[in-house]
Amino acid sequence: MRLTVIGTGYLGAVHAACMADIGHEVLGVDVDARKIRALAEGTPPFFEPGLHDVLTRNVGSGRLAFTTSLRAAADFGEVHFVCVGTPQQRGSQAADLRHVDAVIDSLAPHLHRPCLIVGKSTVPVGTTARLTARLRELAPGVDAEVAWNPEFLREGFAVQDTLEPDRLVVGAGSSRADETLRAVYAPMLEAGVPYVGTDPATAELVKAAANSFLATKISFINAMAEVCDAAGADVVTLADAIGHDTRIGRRFLSAGLGFGGGCLPKDIRAFTARAEELGVGPAVAFLRQIDEINLRQRSRTVALARDLAGGTFSGRRVAVLGATFKPDSDDVRDSPALAVAAAIHDQGAEVHVHDPQGLDNARRVLPALRYATDVSAACRDADLLLHLTEWSHYRRLDPVALAAVVRAPKVLDARNGLEADRWRAAGWTVHALGRPAPATVAGGQPPRVVIPHGASGSAAPAVADSLSLSPK
Repeated sequence: MRLTVIGTGYLGAVHAACMADIGHEVLGVDVDARKIRALAEGTPPFFEPGLHDVLTRNVGSGRLAFTTSLRAAADFGEVHFVCVGTPQQRGSQAADLRHVDAVIDSLAPHLHRPCLIVGKSTVPVGTTARLTARLRELAPGVDAEVAWNPEFLREGFAVQDTLEPDRLVVGAGSSRADETLRAVYAPMLEAGVPYVGTDPATAELVKAAANSFLATKISFINAMAEVCDAAGADVVTLADAIGHDTRIGRRFLSAGLGFGGGCLPKDIRAFTARAEELGVGPAVAFLRQIDEINLRQRSRTVALARDLAGGTFSGRRVAVLGATFKPDSDDVRDSPALAVAAAIHDQGAEVHVHDPQGLDNARRVLPALRYATDVSAACRDADLLLHLTEWSHYRRLDPVALAAVVRAPKVLDARNGLEADRWRAAGWTVHALGRPAPATVAGGQPPRVVIPHGASGSAAPAVADSLSLSPK
């Protein structure tokens, strides 16, 4: 089939390359001429594992091309995928749909034959219906319709998630639109990928609901980490224990600095705003607390770091491992790591940041920080080391070698990704969110609790006497 992909940012560039890879002829469209030139030369405008190979292979085969012309797109495509951004509105929680609207307004005058416009961007429920009315107004004589096919990509796994998705969700208003998208995704369907065909409103809500559930699960375990810190309990063991419950599951129950990026934070806010517009705001009011818990992880990490630095950042040198919002990406949008680094800098610290892929983007956002391409250089003479993005590279670091570089061997593991025992054995003071430092006695060994045989010692009755054994 002949497909166009309008918008060649993170979502669009990946979708275009992968659709060409499964055999379609694809034309990518964007208003950014510099980006289009780079893509046409096989150069991705961002870091995503596997994308370069897929892009160059399909540009080279002739199945994938790029343009800045929507007229050319209208002439070329029978299916037009809309992959533009839907950021948060300034001064509001709602989604900014100006880019989505602009695609319809600019494409419609050039349409002259039957086609299907398929939205993949994350939008508020009701968007498909609104765009359909707009399309009919602008192109009244053209047999064109709008469907919605939300994306569920994970940065760092986007190529895999496009070619081997967990499921395909299609909201179509006609059997013809549904059949067209089944044809587009035929290789996936033949491989057994589940296909959920539904109405457009439900398809729009699926993405909002999925992101809201994921955000809830992440913030829940981070709330438990805060409770564990107060109670002296271990959040990792807690997560392991509740994760064995098949109703809960262990995935995304890893306590840490919280979520960020260009999707999850703004999507749950937009969902809340849309629910309020529909008059059902109380139904999703809990999402505001989810957002607050997530943001509190950042301020809590700053406070813990300040305590480890001796109560003040003034005159301190702090090394930060990680700038991107997650590993295997160069994306620093709403990055918790950068937010913490900026807050520490604002409180007087000299902050040196390392990241395997995100330094250029981080430098553009926060030029006041100092950046190092080598971990040792970032850590040299540091009074405190912060682990803020869980790159696998950092788990393999040698704590003995780093201890010889820093001024004070203290580390705050805000992602619970380092082997604490190995770092402590190398002489480091280690603090991790929701994980108590091991108790010690003289000699440096953890205390041993000995329970007498039969547990009939004199202490047992005293404990029992202090408890109420009456039935509830």
